[in-house]
Amino acid sequence: MFGLVTASLSELTKEEKHRYSSVYCGICRQIRQRSSRLSRLGLSYDMAFLALLLMSLYEPEEASGTRACGLHPIKPRPWVDNEYIRYAADMNVALAYHKAADDWQDDKSVAARLRGSVFSKSYPGIRSQYPRQCEAIETCITRLGELEGKNCENPDLVANCFGQLMGELLVYREDLWSPTLRQMGMALGRFIYLGDAVLDYRRDRRKKKYNPFLAQGNEENWELWQQYLVLAMARCTDAFERLPLVQDKKLLDNILYSGVWGRFRTKGNEEGQDGSV
Repeated sequence: MFGLVTASLSELTKEEKHRYSSVYCGICRQIRQRSSRLSRLGLSYDMAFLALLLMSLYEPEEASGTRACGLHPIKPRPWVDNEYIRYAADMNVALAYHKAADDWQDDKSVAARLRGSVFSKSYPGIRSQYPRQCEAIETCITRLGELEGKNCENPDLVANCFGQLMGELLVYREDLWSPTLRQMGMALGRFIYLGDAVLDYRRDRRKKKYNPFLAQGNEENWELWQQYLVLAMARCTDAFERLPLVQDKKLLDNILYSGVWGRFRTKGNEEGQDGSV
């Protein structure tokens, strides 16, 4: 369900690419240190967005450096570290743990069970440190299972469920910016869930799996799907623009105004659509 909130690399400057890579590698480095080497297999660029957003909002002091690693043994890679990098690393592991558990529950996939075992040792400690966020993840996964099991025909119900999860993840601490971050997270979560449904429509139809647009009885309708996605992202960026962001603002703009649409443009072109979603 993740992998949508990424940058459009072709539109980034050399410096922005370096910054983006540094944040991503910083999260990867912290997952290895705080969880395990294998836990890095669940790393998602979506968490780089989470870290960049919070770093831009709170502007913490950063440590930085370069280092080769098992994944990149030849050329040292740049990294940055601060409390928001570490937070993003922990949330990545928590989400990957529940994603694997959900896949096991749905498909009884041996691969999912093995992935879950990779993250299971770290999750109790993460839950102890971030009970609000982890409770939101658990509640969302349970509620989604119930709605999907009933073949819920209302896309808003399932999308709002995931939106509530993202709202809690974007709130690192309760402060002046919490309401705006929750609004942004709600809209972003809706975009992610509905966007995933759009991209998986044909596969879900073929495998007879739940999809809110299939449950509605709709045929492929890119114009309708575009309305859902554009509205969700418009609400997300409205909240985003109300935050006092300066640091990395251009990189965040790239992600929300261009990068999130990349997979839809590709998908639309592959399937003979106009690619405007």
